[in-house]
Amino acid sequence: MIIGSHVSMSGKDTLLGSVKEALSYGANTFMFYTGAPQNTRRKAISELKVEEAKTLMKENNIDLKNVVVHAPYIINLANTIKEETFELAVNFLKQELQRCQDIGTSILVLHPGSHVKAGEEVGLQQIIKGLNEVLKDTPYQGKIALETMAGKGSELGKTFEEIQYLISHCDYPEKLGVCLDTCHIHDAGYDLSNFDVILDEFDRIIGLDRLLVVHLNDSKNVQGAHKDRHANLGLGEIGFDILNGIAHNERIKDVPKILETPYIDGKAPYKEEIDMLKNQEFRNIEV
Repeated sequence: MIIGSHVSMSGKDTLLGSVKEALSYGANTFMFYTGAPQNTRRKAISELKVEEAKTLMKENNIDLKNVVVHAPYIINLANTIKEETFELAVNFLKQELQRCQDIGTSILVLHPGSHVKAGEEVGLQQIIKGLNEVLKDTPYQGKIALETMAGKGSELGKTFEEIQYLISHCDYPEKLGVCLDTCHIHDAGYDLSNFDVILDEFDRIIGLDRLLVVHLNDSKNVQGAHKDRHANLGLGEIGFDILNGIAHNERIKDVPKILETPYIDGKAPYKEEIDMLKNQEFRNIEV
């Protein structure tokens, strides 16, 4: 099982600190942002202690190819209402791909975008336009993983069909894959109680070979609520048994699983949640 969580990359240890945090949870992979997710301020790659981080990863059998970067939230490729928002998204995403290439990671998770009341078809076409601009001359050797969304507000990518539409209409489909978020697809209306049925549907519509990462989260909402509120494993509407089954599903055993569950009383729950998955046994978390 390739399992980890979102980790921070702040403070003087930067990426080295991210690896240390992941190891403290008993993880063998992790996900990070290359800077604050809500703004464009970024430290130079030379300040991120990349080589020290890679050395520590190697010593602890964390494979760089399983490490995930998440694109900033402020990127919205679907926006047709404000041209400057779209241009910022394209330019900033180009920079993020360059940063991923410089660090050496190969999976960048991206929320497809929100059409901001312009309409779904318009939004989908704008995302395709944006992806084409970003990927046209990129030096990035990895892939963008389009994340499955809950369908909150005007979010796009809320069905496998929408994700496949984006991939199949992009000029560079070989550069695209998928991040499947369990909370999001549950909130979008998918029934996770038999996950192999979900995988069959995913394979038929998109192709399992495009599944690059799983965000393993419980949900505070009932199926189909279109809300997107993550819950800790076993404390939400999906339940521990289903999520544990997903984590250990043989068909996706080589796909990294990343926890993005909420902190409890200001503390990360990931060490306990990863331990629960390793032992395949739910228990109440005491952080």
